[in-house]
Amino acid sequence: MLRFLTAGESHGKGLVTIIDNFPSGVKIDRDFIDEKLALRQSGYGRGARQKIETDKIEFLSGVRGSYTTGSPISFFIKNKDYENWVERMDIFKPVDEKNKIHIPRPGHADFAGSLKYNLDDIRNVLERSSARETASRVAVGAICQILLKGFGIEFASGVAGIGEVNACNYIDLFNEDILKNIKNSELRMPYPDLEARAKALIDKIKAEGDTIGGLIIAQVNNLPVGLGSFTQWDEKLDAHIAMSLMSIQAIKSVEIGLGIESGYVRGSRYQDSIYLNKNNDNYNEKNRRYFRKTDNAGGIEGGMSNGEIISVRCAMKPIPTLMKPYLDTVDLKTGEAEKAFLERSDVCAVPAASVVGEAALAFSVCYFFLKKFGGDSFEEIKRNYEGYIKS
Repeated sequence: MLRFLTAGESHGKGLVTIIDNFPSGVKIDRDFIDEKLALRQSGYGRGARQKIETDKIEFLSGVRGSYTTGSPISFFIKNKDYENWVERMDIFKPVDEKNKIHIPRPGHADFAGSLKYNLDDIRNVLERSSARETASRVAVGAICQILLKGFGIEFASGVAGIGEVNACNYIDLFNEDILKNIKNSELRMPYPDLEARAKALIDKIKAEGDTIGGLIIAQVNNLPVGLGSFTQWDEKLDAHIAMSLMSIQAIKSVEIGLGIESGYVRGSRYQDSIYLNKNNDNYNEKNRRYFRKTDNAGGIEGGMSNGEIISVRCAMKPIPTLMKPYLDTVDLKTGEAEKAFLERSDVCAVPAASVVGEAALAFSVCYFFLKKFGGDSFEEIKRNYEGYIKS
C-alpha cells in the first residue's frame, strides 16, 4: 500500500521523505511541486522565516528521466536557515547548558513531548513537532496529484475564514471565478470583500502581539464511485481523510460535507437525492450516469466516494507562540512559575494550512485510488481504471 515517511528538524540541515509503493511510469513535473511548496510559504500574516527559505525539491531516488521507476521515491528539501543554527543543531557536539530549554510553551508539543521522551532540552521536541515538517507533506501531496491528474481528478483549496471573518455558505472551489479570486488573494480567500476584512483583523491582532486561526477548505472533483469501503472501520475513505487532515499541526477539527451542521437539520433536508441522467447517451462514465442536486454528504456515503465533490473543512487553532501577552507556564527543571518564551512565529498561517490540507487530502485519495485500481505501473492502473469505468 502507498505510504510515506518524513524526517528532519525545523532548523536542521533539511527534510527527508520516502514514498513507498508508488507506481512506475508517472511523469514528474518538478515545477508543479515547487509551485506548491512556494504556495505553502506565502500568505498574509506569515513570519520572517518565509523570507529566508525558498523551498525546492531535490529528488534522491525513484525518478529517472523524469519518470518514476517503481522503486521508493526519496527527496530532500534544504533548510537554508540551518547555517544560522549550526552550533546549536550540531549532531555530535554536546549541547551547552545555556542553550537548553526547560520552559514549555502552552499549546505546543513541548510539555508532553519532553516528559514522554525523558528529554532535558525542549528543543529536541519543538524542532521535530514544528509545522516546518509540512513542507514534506505538501511535496508528497503534489506527487500524488500528478498521478491523479492522469485520470482527470482535480484538487483545490482555500481559506473559508480568519477568526470571526468567515464565509458561512458552501463554497464551490472549482467555480472559475472562485478559483481566480483564491489565486489572486494573499489569504487564499474566495471573496475580495472577505479578504479585506480579514487583513484588517490580522493587522489588529499583530499590533496586539496575538495570533489568530481560521477555517480551511479542500476539495477533490471527478472521483469515480467506490473508493473506500463500508466493510471495515479502517477501510472507510472519510475516516482516512479525517486522520490525514487532523494530523496537520494546529488543526483541531475536520468536517466532511455539511459537517457539524448535520446534527441540526432534518433528514429530509440533509440527504442528497439521486437522479438518473437519461439525456446524455454518449457520456458513459460510471459515476456520471447519476447525479445529485446537493452535496451535504461531502461526496462520501458509507465510507465510499459517491461521485460528487468531496469537500473537507477544517478549523486551525491560533498559533500558540505569542509576541505578547506571554502565556503562563512552569520551568520543568526548577518547578518555578515562568512565562512562555518567544520563538519566531507567524501571526496567521491559515493560508499555508489550506495548501497542506489539499496535500493531505490528495494523499488519502491517492491511497484508496491505488488500492482500488492497483498495478505496479501507470499503464496497468489505467487499464484497470478504464475497465471499471466502462463496466
